[in-house]
Amino acid sequence: MPRPEDAATPVPDRPAEIPSRAARRGPGASARRGPADPVTFLMHHHRDLRERAVSPLEIAAGSAAHGLTDRTAARYRHRDVFALAEELYARTPHWSTGPAVTTPPGPDTEARAGWALFALLPGAACLATAGLLRITEGVLGGGARAAVTVTGALLTCLALRLCLSRGPLRAPEGAGRAGMYACWLLSFAVYGEELIAQVVSGGPDGPWQAAPAPLLGLAAALAPAAWCAHLFTVRAHRKLAGSRALEEFGAGVSPLLLAALVLFLCALLPLLLLADLGLGSTGTPVAATALGVLFFLARLLATHGLPEPGTLALAAACAVEAAAPALVLAGRLPGLEPLALPVHALVAAGGPGAVPALACGAAALGLLVHSAAALSRASAHTRA
Repeated sequence: MPRPEDAATPVPDRPAEIPSRAARRGPGASARRGPADPVTFLMHHHRDLRERAVSPLEIAAGSAAHGLTDRTAARYRHRDVFALAEELYARTPHWSTGPAVTTPPGPDTEARAGWALFALLPGAACLATAGLLRITEGVLGGGARAAVTVTGALLTCLALRLCLSRGPLRAPEGAGRAGMYACWLLSFAVYGEELIAQVVSGGPDGPWQAAPAPLLGLAAALAPAAWCAHLFTVRAHRKLAGSRALEEFGAGVSPLLLAALVLFLCALLPLLLLADLGLGSTGTPVAATALGVLFFLARLLATHGLPEPGTLALAAACAVEAAAPALVLAGRLPGLEPLALPVHALVAAGGPGAVPALACGAAALGLLVHSAAALSRASAHTRA
């Protein structure tokens, strides 16, 4: 309850040096009572992305992965996603005192030498096994030769695992689920043509003759595949750093992908031809070339966090290769003769190797079209 003396006490005037609350708000206070800053919503929505990012590029790529486009950025009063990402990055507190330095993702000299050495091991293991089997032909018995073959296969698998666990061909966790399909395709590359030839001619009626040349060529091609993947990743990241719009970046990445693929083909074809020549095979390794391209594209997508399309393409190639002998065998049943006609026509036109060439070539072509679109997105080139 107020006292009478309080009512009689005069209230002192506000000192001149202390402005009123209305004066402190300034003349633009009424303008700020309008709609809230639209960027604030994005700051809350992409909070985790902003706090983890070490550069505006990662925010731009992550925002693009969430569906943010340049047209959407225009609604937030920014010319493109990159400009919006720069503001989001500027509004995020960072503990580092210096400016963020954007460096292309690539190992240093010592690490690069390490994964380059591991990429050579599978081809070396295959070459040593093939050479040992060649120089001991007629000297070792069947059991000893089988033991050498199994030992060489185990060493090659171990070297392959080491190669794919580091360097440019290393995929994130959970991306290596295509191993079963890869094993089928490699087995068909060794035994498939002989199987198709026997089935088409009325068999199978004997043991299948192995053709190990594709294995040797593909294993030796792992080293150029690693270098091509490394060059593509580094060049794509530099293109991302120099781009000011998502469309500009996407238009610049597609030629990089084609250049990496052509460079890999220029290394793969001579290696396959040398493997055929060294092991006494003849003919152009079309099927093995298509398989190598399919493997390269599938692994390149997996290393950029997109393993599902590659796995699907490998599974489709396996399905076509398995369907070919199955259709020929089913065509021997009464009334089902038309089922075998496509396979017979394909073998008559291109030989038994036309089946794996068609299967792997079609899958590789479809995967190339998908890769050109998927790897043109900035979100495929961010680092964890």
